[in-house]
Amino acid sequence: MTAQGTQPDLLYSEEEEALRAAVRDLLTDHCDPGRVIARTESDTPHDPALWKALSEGMGLAGLLVPEERGGQGATHREAAVVLEELGRAVAPVPYLTSAVVATEALLACPGEDAAALLTELASGRTVGALAVALSTAPDGAHRTVRHEDGLLHGELTGIADAAAADVLLVPAADGGLYAVDAHAVTVTPRVSLDLTRPLATVTVDEVRGRRLGDAGPAVRRALTAGAGLLASEQLGLADWCLTEAVRHLKERKQFNRPVGGFQALKHRLAQLWLEVVNTRAAARHAADALAAGSADTGVAVAVAQAYAAPVAVHAAEEAVQLHGGIGMTWEHPVHLYLKRAKADSIAYGTAGAHREALARLVDLQAP
Repeated sequence: MTAQGTQPDLLYSEEEEALRAAVRDLLTDHCDPGRVIARTESDTPHDPALWKALSEGMGLAGLLVPEERGGQGATHREAAVVLEELGRAVAPVPYLTSAVVATEALLACPGEDAAALLTELASGRTVGALAVALSTAPDGAHRTVRHEDGLLHGELTGIADAAAADVLLVPAADGGLYAVDAHAVTVTPRVSLDLTRPLATVTVDEVRGRRLGDAGPAVRRALTAGAGLLASEQLGLADWCLTEAVRHLKERKQFNRPVGGFQALKHRLAQLWLEVVNTRAAARHAADALAAGSADTGVAVAVAQAYAAPVAVHAAEEAVQLHGGIGMTWEHPVHLYLKRAKADSIAYGTAGAHREALARLVDLQAP
């Protein structure tokens, strides 16, 4: 981990590479494309067995939770490696929403209630979700519920992984962040483009919640970490698309020669490779800045999202096209990656919103 004010470390440590290998092996065994597609066709898109293996078996749900609270006491760098691999597999688990976003919100809240909930989330047996629309940028406005006579009332839309959550962290108009039992609210699934990360509308009707702390700083911290580490998920997704496109073009033959030998396709792959490499640098910078608590974290996160989102979409679109007819079929998994990439491109702020935020941060306003 780099100290504040030093150059960012964009390389992977031996421990991070070992973590990557372990996560990839687990996903190879438990998250093959056929299983993911089958889940998207069912009423239960989330994979509880895979989540249990990741959280209880490997302790990954508590990477960002301090050891004294039952977590691993790791940093955002390790969480970023996990998200790269989850992105490569479009794994239908609530890791980003629970182990990163909800956890970061709780880390910003003082008191024993938040600490106890952190311990529960670190175990993986409890899944949390921040009740803020997935499309909300770190510095963007978000909807709240009313708090009257000790009860919460209101409706929140676009909440990612709400259907899988056991506890919801609900921001209220009085400025507080409240923990609400998911069974006490009405969660209505909505049709979403990305079937592996479903959205829902949460209706809170005279529900009592436990105040954990101030919503403002907790939500900003959570969304900043979510946006920064989402870039690593997008990196993993783009890297898979590039790798599979290259593999297919080496195997597919036309005019008795591999399709990948045609110069026009070589140029497209070379361009995509450059974009993926640049995305890796941006994503690693964001993860390193978050881990170090750098003063430039906002800039690093804005740069990462402004660059990674369109690259992931481009990589997925290229993979669909370069796979030819098979890429257009439901049975081939590449459509899962295109849908995840498109959904991720508006998650935690669009690339345009992050470019505007970057301009403000570096004092480079448009004329």
